[in-house]
Amino acid sequence: MTYFGFLVGFVIIPIVLLSLWQLVDRRSKELRSRINQNFHLFYSFIILTSLALVYTTPWDNYLVASGVWWYDPDLVLGFTFGWVPLEEYLFFVLQPILGGLLLLVLLRRRLGSGENEPLKDGARKILPSIAITIWATALTMLVLGIPAATYLGLELVWALPVIILQLVFGADILWKYRGQLFAVILGLTIFLSLGDAIAIQSGIWTINPEQSLGLLLAGILPVEEFIFFLLTNIMVGFGFVLIWSPESQTRIADLARKIKIREHISNLRSEL
Repeated sequence: MTYFGFLVGFVIIPIVLLSLWQLVDRRSKELRSRINQNFHLFYSFIILTSLALVYTTPWDNYLVASGVWWYDPDLVLGFTFGWVPLEEYLFFVLQPILGGLLLLVLLRRRLGSGENEPLKDGARKILPSIAITIWATALTMLVLGIPAATYLGLELVWALPVIILQLVFGADILWKYRGQLFAVILGLTIFLSLGDAIAIQSGIWTINPEQSLGLLLAGILPVEEFIFFLLTNIMVGFGFVLIWSPESQTRIADLARKIKIREHISNLRSEL
């Protein structure tokens, strides 16, 4: 199997199937209509795929340049930008599309509904605090220069700032859709990890054992690879829900209103 073959089998074909489902499913059409009332669905995919590409590119190039992982040049198309093959950039774009389409299928009866079990205020503060603690621990491991913790540390330091911001803005909103998010995040993580294990066995890419913990799932998959898909699917799932949910639109409007009020008060004080 080549890298492009991995993309076709584990990303492109599922995207095509989910896109066809969106075209024929009536409830999906109703959901798209509700989302478009607040934020155009097409723009949400453009924004998140663009952010994923821009945010991931320098990080992933650093991983390859520093020898955390490498690829077999005979199993890629041969177009390399920086240190990374074209297929890797395609994956940066296609993974959010796959996650977003799957989330649309699961949210078609739920998004914007009145059903809600609010997240307690304490939990809204605890979740970002836990993420910050993990991030600080990962950064410490990198600063101390622990070789076996290199890949894991780089993953956590890179991904957690985004997740922390998402939690700070809308942990309660995300909690409302926790069932759908859990299914998408866990399901895609397992599915892509399976494809990753096949790709590693095929020699498409290799994780440097000297810069990873050496813990292999099913004797094949480095645990850092599973964590990578877990983190990226969390960022994608959280991102789409926060863009699509009407609760987010209301919160953004309230924040904008408060900012304008503060600016007005500040201007009045300066005039006095």
